[in-house]
Amino acid sequence: MILGIDSSAISAGCALCEGGKIIAEEFLNTRHTHSETLLPMISSMLKNAGISLSDLDKIAVSAGPGSFTGLRIGISTAKGLCDAVCKPCSAVSTLAAIAYNFVEIDGIICACMDARRNQVYNALFKSENGVITRICDDRAVSAAELSDELSRLDGKVILAGDGAELIHEFTQGKYTLAPLVLRFQRGSGVCFAAENAPETAPAALMPTYLRLPQAERERLTKG
Repeated sequence: MILGIDSSAISAGCALCEGGKIIAEEFLNTRHTHSETLLPMISSMLKNAGISLSDLDKIAVSAGPGSFTGLRIGISTAKGLCDAVCKPCSAVSTLAAIAYNFVEIDGIICACMDARRNQVYNALFKSENGVITRICDDRAVSAAELSDELSRLDGKVILAGDGAELIHEFTQGKYTLAPLVLRFQRGSGVCFAAENAPETAPAALMPTYLRLPQAERERLTKG
């Protein structure tokens, strides 16, 4: 039994999964502060499912890339819950969590999150016969660089994530834009990505930013 948590972008979600089956899930795509909504979502879902934290085998969280503040909220929440009931945790790539929305759809999944400044956080995955295989590491790339790389791929390409529309427009609609119901990272995707992920102690959980925070970039520029 895995509790999956995501608060890496504007949307936030949580899910309970066991043996590849979704037991319960909640999802919000609003601009409400995750520090206000995430724990109540998790509490409500657990209560409605009749599951307690002690019933869990582990807790998984999307550790990045994504919003710096959102990632810290999700990771802090996972650490606190794990410490409270002495459970292990797993950190998963936010981009991998997006790709796992497409387990039943064959194709190349181009997971991309808006990184601003005409860049996206991106990774490519192959979905085939119910198996998700990573093609490249998570990276921050420009829309132009990603467009050039996609043009050299064979097969159906599905654009997903909150940066999907940016790439869809940049490539003039050349690739399939994932439907809204599958486009964003969800708690269930975090659970599926975490099924075979290594476990770690809560204290070892760290966010993966891929880029320096804006304040740090500005400090380096001035210096």
